[in-house]
Amino acid sequence: MSDNNFAAVGIFLVGAIAVSIIMMIVPKLLAPNKPHKEKLTTYECGNETIGRTWLGFKSNYFMYALVFTAFDVETVFLYPWALTFQKLGTFAFLEMFIFIVILLVGFWYAWKEGALEWM
Repeated sequence: MSDNNFAAVGIFLVGAIAVSIIMMIVPKLLAPNKPHKEKLTTYECGNETIGRTWLGFKSNYFMYALVFTAFDVETVFLYPWALTFQKLGTFAFLEMFIFIVILLVGFWYAWKEGALEWM
């Protein structure tokens, strides 16, 4: 890539960060802030809570999301490699083979630890 292309990417990155920050700050400045007693109460389906409000909640779904993310990243790396496979040669094939083996070992470990079993 030439320096001009790097400059364009840098400008785009700075612009994206600036727009994100502006989009988070402007609503805080413009939104009305009128807290009162009813807005600050904890409610459950429109009714006042009975007993302890903050109960521990065991969530097992995050493990599925974590394993999905790992294999989603694998797809991101595998797709461009598959498009240029013939040009890259044997070394790239071995690199991708090792990458897939490492991911499969991780998947096997998650399976053995029970990360993929629901509750």
